[in-house]
Amino acid sequence: MPRELTQNRIQKMWVPTKDDKLPPRRVFNVGEYRREAVKNYSSYDFFKPDNECAVKIRQQCALAALRDVKSYLKDEGGQVAVFDATNTTRERREMILQFGSENAFKVFFIESICDDPSVIASNIMEVKVSCPDYRDCNKTDAMLDFQRRIECYRNSYQPLDPDQHDRELSFIKVINVGRHFLVNRIQDHIQSKIVYYLMNIHVQPRTIYLCRHGESTDNVEGRLGGDAGLSPHGKQFSDALARFVEEQQLKNLKVWTSQLCRSIQTAEYLGVCYQQWKALNEIDAGVCEEMTYDEVKEKFPEEFALRDEDKYYYRYPAGESYQDLVQRLEPVTMELERQENVLVICHQAVMRCLLAYFLDKSAEEMPYLKCPLHTVLKLTPVAYGCKVESISLNVEAVNTHRDRPEEVKRGPGTLIRRNSVTPLTSPESNIKKPRIDDLDEPPIQELPPSVASLALCSPSHLPLSLAGQNLRRSSSGRHEVLQSCQ
Repeated sequence: MPRELTQNRIQKMWVPTKDDKLPPRRVFNVGEYRREAVKNYSSYDFFKPDNECAVKIRQQCALAALRDVKSYLKDEGGQVAVFDATNTTRERREMILQFGSENAFKVFFIESICDDPSVIASNIMEVKVSCPDYRDCNKTDAMLDFQRRIECYRNSYQPLDPDQHDRELSFIKVINVGRHFLVNRIQDHIQSKIVYYLMNIHVQPRTIYLCRHGESTDNVEGRLGGDAGLSPHGKQFSDALARFVEEQQLKNLKVWTSQLCRSIQTAEYLGVCYQQWKALNEIDAGVCEEMTYDEVKEKFPEEFALRDEDKYYYRYPAGESYQDLVQRLEPVTMELERQENVLVICHQAVMRCLLAYFLDKSAEEMPYLKCPLHTVLKLTPVAYGCKVESISLNVEAVNTHRDRPEEVKRGPGTLIRRNSVTPLTSPESNIKKPRIDDLDEPPIQELPPSVASLALCSPSHLPLSLAGQNLRRSSSGRHEVLQSCQ
């Protein structure tokens, strides 16, 4: 069965700092704070602007989230915080701006506007009806309730005004999930990268197929890198891959390969046009190219041990590290976001990096992801995640996976011989602490019968941008704020 992994598109977005390192970041979803404060959601009445009791609760939850944002950025080493809420009124946005000013954080707003009924309906059915608020509710009732919730926001909604009131703010308006954009006062490199990302993602249904080339003669001999051709089993797989692609009957399928012989030979069996990417070439093993692991261990014992110590940051002498490879693949990942159906025929390390991008895997996990030969991974991006299906084409191949050595125990960021150390994702505490401590009133256990934007924040010495919730499935009148730090 396909596995579905949850992620946040903005959270995993690659936003480089000045030295091209990924800043630690975290998402603060005010809806989660609200669900902790109000244990039982009753109906859309909670979101009515004239519901004073509910308005007060929502305000307290927003303040609690901002308190945690401040703690994360000032005390925990965070650089980018996403304040994920609706922020549809000027009063709420003024509160965020004041918070940013008081703490020397830069603020970047993302406003998502959608008036296309079909997109709104799709958003509700794919995203909202499965959220915790509607856990015990049938889909029809959930959809009706959320439509009424949208109307509650519409009644108090005040759009960002680029001509008058908000002309000095930094923001982007995303209209009808990318049909139109309005960009205002982009002030730094990080904000421009965020805009670039948001203008290239889309919501059309699509499938991405990842696979390695067919088994090569170097694979059979256990050699690293090289540019060998296919083995007999590799040719058999290429033929099976051609039949598999034909059976999928995909419209306008694009095929990408590396510029290495084994990848190109595999694509030739498909009988279709394909595009070669130098960026998809296998990780460069430098002086260890075309050597076996045993030969590397014998000839370069120190290098062998260093790579086991920290496989992500280790760089082969005269070669590359996984960290280098991630940066090399940025144009590929961005182009994958723009495309529809694509088959990528690549290599083990490259496939690990692409898989880690879509599944939001950490630097520690990435180099050990299993990407066997003669297996196709079918990725179907969905709201807040990606469905993954592993399809073996039942052609024999050698196993090139090398597990993490058991005896290697290391803390984060110990290898600094060739690379500076920056975590791929910010560490999450294993201790679950209440989000709503220190509020003016205790959590509300049950709602009286009467009774969403993103923000990123960061310290002043870092560039700060705020980003909204999942823009791939945005509903009408939603604001998203992104703050990143330098």
